[in-house]
Amino acid sequence: MKKYNLRSYLKKYWYLLFFSILLAIIVVFLQLIVPFLVGKAIDLIIGKNNVDFNNLSHYLLLIGGATVINSICQWVMSIINNSLSFNITRDIRNDAIIKIEKLPLKYIDSHPYGIILSNVINDVDQLSDGLLLGFSQLFVGIITILGTIGLMFIISWQIALVVVLITPLSLFVAKLIASRTHSMFTIQSVTRGEQTSFVEEMINNQKIVQAFSHEDENEEEFEEINNRLYDCSLKASFFSSLTNPSTRVVNAIVYALVCLFGAFRVIATIGSINPFTVGNLSVLLSYANQYTKPFNDISSVISEFQNAFACSDRIFELLNQGEESSDLNNVELNSVEGVFDIDKVFFSYVEDKPLIQNFNLHIEKGSVVAIVGPTGCGKTTLINLLMRFYDVNKGSISIDGNNINEITRKSLRDNIGMVLQDTWLKSGTIRENITLGKEDATEAEIIQACKEAHSYYFIKQLKDGFDTYINEDGGSLSQGQKQLLCITRIMLCKPEILILDEATSNIDTRTEMKIQNAFNKLMKNNTSFIVAHRLSTIQNADIILVMNNGNIIEQGNHQELLKKKGFYYNLYNSQFAK
Repeated sequence: MKKYNLRSYLKKYWYLLFFSILLAIIVVFLQLIVPFLVGKAIDLIIGKNNVDFNNLSHYLLLIGGATVINSICQWVMSIINNSLSFNITRDIRNDAIIKIEKLPLKYIDSHPYGIILSNVINDVDQLSDGLLLGFSQLFVGIITILGTIGLMFIISWQIALVVVLITPLSLFVAKLIASRTHSMFTIQSVTRGEQTSFVEEMINNQKIVQAFSHEDENEEEFEEINNRLYDCSLKASFFSSLTNPSTRVVNAIVYALVCLFGAFRVIATIGSINPFTVGNLSVLLSYANQYTKPFNDISSVISEFQNAFACSDRIFELLNQGEESSDLNNVELNSVEGVFDIDKVFFSYVEDKPLIQNFNLHIEKGSVVAIVGPTGCGKTTLINLLMRFYDVNKGSISIDGNNINEITRKSLRDNIGMVLQDTWLKSGTIRENITLGKEDATEAEIIQACKEAHSYYFIKQLKDGFDTYINEDGGSLSQGQKQLLCITRIMLCKPEILILDEATSNIDTRTEMKIQNAFNKLMKNNTSFIVAHRLSTIQNADIILVMNNGNIIEQGNHQELLKKKGFYYNLYNSQFAK
C-alpha cells in the first residue's frame, strides 16, 4: 500500500519547488546587494568635500533597478508558492476522498462522521495555510540567514563571530516554546474535530432533538466542548505567542552589539590603510537586521506551523489507514443462479466479543429466505457479510460455487438489489435518485418502475415532478416517500438477487400489501433475503431462519416452525395472540 507523507506530494511538484527556491535565491541576492550599494554611496558622501555625483547616481540607479527586479521576483514567487500550496491541498483532498471510498466499513462505522469530515476539510485548510507560510517565508529566511552571515564574515569576521555566538540563544528559546505548543495544537485539532462532529450530528438530527426537547442538554454539551476548545486554543496561542517577543529580544541584543562593536571599530581604524568605514558599518547593521528578521518572521508564524503540523498528523493518519483487500485479480460474476452456501462462518465486530459462530446454511436457487429474531441477533450482520461490506473472520460464503472473497465486489453488488430500513438519497433530482443504479434507463422504464413501486402518484404531485430537486435528507419528503424512492430503484434495476431489510417499515399497510405483490413478481425464480420484524410479511417464505446470538436456532417454513412451538412460536404469538 502506498505510504502518504508530505514529501510525496512535494515530489510531484518538484519543478514549482525548484523555481520557488531559485526565485528565493534571486530575491535574497537582490536584498543583500542593496545594503552593499547603499554603503558604497554613503562612503562617497561622508568625509569628502567634492562628492562624485556621477558614481553616486550610478549607485542610485543600481539600487532602484535591484529594488524593482526584487519586487517582480517576489510577486512571481508568491504566485508559484500559492500554486504549489493549492495543488498539494487539492491532491490531498482527492486522495482523502478516494481513501474513504476504499476504507473498510469497519473504520467508517467506528469513527464519527464529523471527525472524518474535519480531517478532509478543516485539517487540510490548516495544512494549506502552514504550507503557504512555509513556502513564502522559510526558503527566503534560510537563504537570507546563510547569505547575511557569509557577507558579515567577509566584511568583519570579529563582529560576525559575535552574531553567530548569540544566535543559538534565539534558536534555543524558539525550540523550547515550540516543543510545548505542538502537543497543545494537537489537542486543539482533536477538539475541533469533536466540535465539528457534534454540530454535524445535531444539524442532521434536529427534528429528533426538538421532538425530545433536548435543546438545553445539547447547548450544555456544546458549551462544554466549546470551552475545552477555547482553553486548549488559548494555551497553544499563549505559548506560541511567547516565541516572537523572546526572539526579538535576542535579535535586538544582536543588533545593539553589532552597532556598538562596529562604532568602536570605525573610531579605532580612522587614518589606517584599510579603515572600517561608516559605509561598512551601515552595511553590517543592515545585514544584522536582515539576519535577525527571518527569526522574527518564523517565530511570528510558529503557531501556524505547529497547528499545520498537528493537522498533517491527523490527515496522514487517515490517508495511511489500511484499505479493503484488493479484488483486482478476482473473477467477474456475470450470470447468477442464486445458490448460496455458508460454510462454518465465524464473525465478530470486536475481537473479544464473538457474534456469529460456526454458521452453516445452504440456499437453493429461487428461494425466499426470511431472517427473523430479536434485536442484535445478527440479522443485518448476515446481510453485511453477503454483500461483503464486512469479510468473515473464518469460514466461507459462496454463490453458485464461487467464494465471494474471490469475486469482485462490484460484480457481486451489481447482481444484488438492496432496500434498507434506513433510506439513502443524494442531492439531486428525483430522476437522478431513481436511476442511481441504472443511469441509462429510458423514460418509459422509469415510469413503469414508479408505478410498480407505487411512487408515481406522489412524484407527479410534486411541483417539478421527476425534475424536483431534493437534498440528501429528502427535504419535505416523508420517511415513507423516501423509502418508496429506494424501492423504485430496485424495481428499475430488477436485480438477480434481492435483499430487503425492513424495506417497507415506514409505509402504510395498504401500500405495503401492493408493494409486496410487486416484490413477489420480482422475486419469482430469484433468490431473495427478507429481514423482518413484522412476521405477517414473511409467512409465505420458503425458509425462515430464526436467529439468536449470531446462530440459527430454528429453520423451516411458517407452519413447520409453529408446530415446533419453540422460539419462533413464542415470537409469533407475541405479535398476534389475543
